[in-house]
Parts: sequence; structure tokens; C-alpha cells
Amino acid sequence: MKKILILNGPNLNLLGTREPAQYGYTTLADVEAFCQAHGEKIGYEIECFQSNWEGALLDKIHEYGRLYKAGEALGIVFNPGAFTHTSIALHDAVKGVDPLPVIECHISNVHAREEFRHHSWVSPAAAGIVIGFGVDGYLVAIDGLVRKFVNSAATQA
Repeated sequence: MKKILILNGPNLNLLGTREPAQYGYTTLADVEAFCQAHGEKIGYEIECFQSNWEGALLDKIHEYGRLYKAGEALGIVFNPGAFTHTSIALHDAVKGVDPLPVIECHISNVHAREEFRHHSWVSPAAAGIVIGFGVDGYLVAIDGLVRKFVNSAATQA
């Protein structure tokens, strides 16, 4: 069974308690559980990883680049958190593992928030972007990844 990584950046471990008016009351553990259940339903193993450390996120992206080349992974759903707006290193990592598809995912609509959140260093390297659907955006991103990179490949064959 191919793997999909749900990768979460800084402060997402605080989901459910951090700014609930912005992010809701669903915890990261809840998000991971419903992503894993959804993956099981559609035939993918979902691995979840969160870190507040940029280097750990880079290492995980690199790991999945190797898994993709080995035919063991489909892609990554990535919420880079605040690193979205600051990390050229994450941009370079996503580009560096191409053609591994990475879907950038944000719980809130970052374009309706502070201006500094309007720019993403990750977006230009991402295969797609899901923004503003709350925690359901993770499921939208998983389904988009499968539809675009599995179903469309089968149609073209």
C-alpha cells in the first residue's frame, strides 16, 4: 500500500487550544485520526508527522522523495504553518524532490488574514494548494492528490 504523508509545521501541535476562533477546537490528534481513517478507506497508508523544527520537516520531505522514487509513496499533504511565509529551505526541499507531489494545505484562509501571511515560499513549488476549508482541507488535499496523480494517470494510460 502506497503512503501519503500528512506533514505539519510549527505550532500545529497546539490545534484545539491555539486561537480556536481561527483554527477551531479539533486537535492535531483528531486530524491525524480522521486522515488515517480516510486513507484506509481509499487504500492508502497515512503517516502523520509534526515538528516545530524546520530541519525535521526538511528531513521528512527528503525521506518521502526517496520513498516516491522507490514506488512506495504517492505524495505529501503539507501544512508548513508559519514557515510558509519565511522558509526558502522548505521551498527548495519541495522542488528538490520533484516529481513527488506536495499539496500545500492551510486550515485558515491566509489571504483573509494579516498581509505577511499572503506570501508563500512553498506555493510556487507545490503541486496544488488547499486553503481555508478548516481541518477538512486535509481530506480535500488527500482526495486531490489521489484524483490528480493516480486517477488522471490511469485515464491517460
